[in-house]
Amino acid sequence: MTASTPAVAARVGKFRWRVCAMLLAATTINYIDRQVLGVLAPFLQDEIGWSEIEYGYIVMAFQAAYAIGLLCAGAVIDRFGTRIGYALAISIWSLAAMGHALAASVLGFILARFALGLGEAGNFPAAVKTVAEWFPKRERALAVGIFNAGSNIGAIVAPLMVPIVAAAWGWQAAFLCTGALSAIWLVVWLTRYRPPEQQPRVSAEELAHIRSDPPESTVKVPWLQLLQHRQAWSFVAAKFITDPVWWLFLFWLGKFLASEYGLSLATIGPPMIVVYLMADVGSIAGGWLAGRFMRLGWSLNRARKGAMLVCALCVAPVVLVTQVDNLWLAVGLIGLAMAGHQGWSANVFTLPSDMFPRQAVASVVGIGGFAGSVGGMAMSFFTGAQLQSTGSYSTIFLIAGSAYVFALVVVHLLAPRLEPARFELPRANGA
Repeated sequence: MTASTPAVAARVGKFRWRVCAMLLAATTINYIDRQVLGVLAPFLQDEIGWSEIEYGYIVMAFQAAYAIGLLCAGAVIDRFGTRIGYALAISIWSLAAMGHALAASVLGFILARFALGLGEAGNFPAAVKTVAEWFPKRERALAVGIFNAGSNIGAIVAPLMVPIVAAAWGWQAAFLCTGALSAIWLVVWLTRYRPPEQQPRVSAEELAHIRSDPPESTVKVPWLQLLQHRQAWSFVAAKFITDPVWWLFLFWLGKFLASEYGLSLATIGPPMIVVYLMADVGSIAGGWLAGRFMRLGWSLNRARKGAMLVCALCVAPVVLVTQVDNLWLAVGLIGLAMAGHQGWSANVFTLPSDMFPRQAVASVVGIGGFAGSVGGMAMSFFTGAQLQSTGSYSTIFLIAGSAYVFALVVVHLLAPRLEPARFELPRANGA
């Protein structure tokens, strides 16, 4: 059996990685669409005339809708499948992204961001569920890390593209151009994607590799059943505690760099690109690290949490960023923190598929994402109020740097061994 393993591995196809590439493209577009406002915020603030607190309300509108959307998206995707569920989500967010071009006031941006949040909420539940359908557990963290890198690619593309488009045709054109990318992806998804068993380009060997984990229960799990398990709460807690830090970087990084280092629309791009390039490396490295630990013989529990600890320690030095006078040293600290966050996310997003059957993964991800968005709303309100009253980021970055180690402790207390959740559900007719 051992001697035949290399030969079997050599015959395993790679179509599942093409699916991962589609998820990478969708996540990239997702973050391009949401990051346009983050790039233009310091300059739209002058044109529209919003205050720090009003900008916090605009950000909170997106997060509130994102939270609501995640609660619905997970259930919809689990019910209708990834192909249709993903298509519905990206249709909504494409229209909403382009709808920003119609906004001319704080209220207009609040409405546009709310609609965008509803649509974009479907991306991660759909992508994580797709990974659970297409990859065995030992490959999932790497696959999640790869598609999650799209969040950084999108955040790199946005500061490259948005200032050029805005300078040439106005800020409205930036929203229109980026929103159109979603529609292109939608056509490709609907024409190319099928589940593994229905995809003719998947070999029998690759399908066997995809399904090489022990069989999972096919019983549909109601939400109330999910929330009775500590494993679900470990994921919810991880998202609630650490997602707000990512929201902080996403929507306030441009404002922080502009206010602290005097950057303009023409000069803000390179520092933001460096930060998100570092985050890209962290996203893939965090997923790779857990797999590497498992190849060394570590248990799933030890490997996953070991990788999360490394990532958490990478975030901690960001507490010093407000004491730094040099722009590029500040960029390095923030970039390291964002790399740590993305590596952390690559592992946290695999927790639902580590502990729950595929039929429940999108719902668990949706519930956790809801918690993360609620935490993000609280962070946005706090950040806006803190900046309005003191103008200082010190307390904000202190919270950000300490969140991940605290979250890891909570995860370990709730799921000390990452054991699969056990369900005793009746297999009744129509269940």
